[in-house]
Amino acid sequence: MEGIIKTLEDVEAGADYLASICPRMAHARELTGLLPLRRKPDGFANLLNAIVGQQVSVASANAIWGRMKDAGLTGPRKILWARDDDLREVGLSRQKIRYAKALAEARIDYKALRDAPSDEVINTLVQVPGIGAWTAEIYAMFSLGRADVFAPGDLALQEAAKVLYELPERPKEKEFRQLSEAWRPYRSVAARILWAYYRVDKNREGIR
Repeated sequence: MEGIIKTLEDVEAGADYLASICPRMAHARELTGLLPLRRKPDGFANLLNAIVGQQVSVASANAIWGRMKDAGLTGPRKILWARDDDLREVGLSRQKIRYAKALAEARIDYKALRDAPSDEVINTLVQVPGIGAWTAEIYAMFSLGRADVFAPGDLALQEAAKVLYELPERPKEKEFRQLSEAWRPYRSVAARILWAYYRVDKNREGIR
């Protein structure tokens, strides 16, 4: 069974391991201090929330999600019944309206995903229009607590790695995935360290 991040102690255990094998990770950890747990509930609402956060700033995503919650538009039935105008009013683009409805129609067995291998979770989720590898990986990391999932397509992670490891440019997704292999079995903790390092270096959040 894959490792699961349930508590801050689990995060710290992973961070201790990464600091012990990589001086750069140890340096980043010194700068960032205590890492956040970032666990979220699983299920439809949090996957929808991840779709809302695609390709917009953290502040914009939080604002849109706040309006959706206020309007009661966070469940599959409400999304299916909602008019496109209602969804546009809370801030969803035409494309994200299509994605939200596709997710509601997909009828994913969220309970079954809790016990499925991470590769199977990601492969299941990316079948839904609008859910790419990044969204599926973020869901596996934070909603399912998987300890060894990484999101190499994340721009904040790429930028943080570039600065921390003094790379000439941001690593491309394929290259970054290979680089992340060194951080097994705690790649999701490595991601937490890099996001925290990004916040320190850029003075802004790179992930919700």
